[in-house]
Amino acid sequence: MPITTTSKRGRAFIRAHEGNPLTCYLDPVKVPTIGTGFTMRSASVKRALAKIGITKLVPGKTKITAEQSDAIFAEVLAAEFEPAVVKKSPSERAQHQLDAAVSANFNLGVGAMDWEWAKLWRAGKLSEAAAYLGSHYNTAGGKKLPGLVRRRKEEAALFAKGSYAGISMAEPEGVPRQATEKKPALQDPVVREAQEILSAKGFNPGAIDGWMGQKTKDALIAYQKAHPHLVADGILGPATLTQLRRDAGTAKEVVTKAASSGAGTALVAWTAGLPWGWIAAGAVILAVGYVAYRNRDIIARHINTWRGMEAAV
Repeated sequence: MPITTTSKRGRAFIRAHEGNPLTCYLDPVKVPTIGTGFTMRSASVKRALAKIGITKLVPGKTKITAEQSDAIFAEVLAAEFEPAVVKKSPSERAQHQLDAAVSANFNLGVGAMDWEWAKLWRAGKLSEAAAYLGSHYNTAGGKKLPGLVRRRKEEAALFAKGSYAGISMAEPEGVPRQATEKKPALQDPVVREAQEILSAKGFNPGAIDGWMGQKTKDALIAYQKAHPHLVADGILGPATLTQLRRDAGTAKEVVTKAASSGAGTALVAWTAGLPWGWIAAGAVILAVGYVAYRNRDIIARHINTWRGMEAAV
């Protein structure tokens, strides 16, 4: 009988990468997200959330319970992602292959079953399909993200070998990091990245050593308290990690957007014989204003930090 549903281990695999924040946050490309990667871009998520009275996801405001998240996760897999994989995969699929494919589609969208890796699967080229999946589809907003690079590799290993354990000693990004009294033998790259960003933003996490110790926890709490969308629990989960990464990239976005807008507008104005200097300056101001609006939560965090204020969630 063909395998059509995600196994318990498969669901745990997906959750380990997606996490399960119960308060809405903004993902790396600024899409409101809650629970196990639930966004309003999914029709099945919209239907499931509507059943509990949620019609809009508002970062820092919309909340669900763990039980509601579990129910939505099961409903969404059954309604959208499992059927999409079953429809466009070989009938003799193995459980680990379906689990890997559902994970990939949950992250990338059901259209991923029309992409090259899935075509190779349907053609019976299993090793080629795994290799292609493991080396592609790892960018967001035009940027290659370490978490996606690792996820694709782990999905490829699951697809090819049935390995649910992952490829690294460190936990996947979706697993919350909590403070420990004892320093681990190996550095956690996710914790180290967070420490580097915290330090750059003026929150002292102590040594940059990949250890989620008390000093790093205290720095996280201070960061979370100043941020309008984060729960100040001192836990490094998907919401806080994503926000740290957005915070780190905001200054670069402002400079890039301003430079490109100013140069482009100046060229057009010069060609038309207009006072290009003033027009270019105006374009820069508009570009910076646009980026500031898109990142207003980060700006609020900077103001709260400067004034020593807490942002209650």
